Amino acid sequence: MIDVDMETVKLAQIVMKWFPDMLPFFNHKELNSMIVLRDGLTILEPNDALEIIQFSICEHQNAAYLH
Repeated sequence: MIDVDMETVKLAQIVMKWFPDMLPFFNHKELNSMIVLRDGLTILEPNDALEIIQFSICEHQNAAYLH
């Protein structure tokens, strides 16, 4: 059996850890988005973090079109 250490974090934690300069470009709702990491925050790589950030931006933009 594979041991998976899932962890739920706010997008703000991911941004602060790898790309703190990007923080001003997010609104409060985006930064409070909950992200489930399969293997936890400690082993998340910068490229994976950037992919999560990009996906989150797209998701929030898509939600804006629905209103």
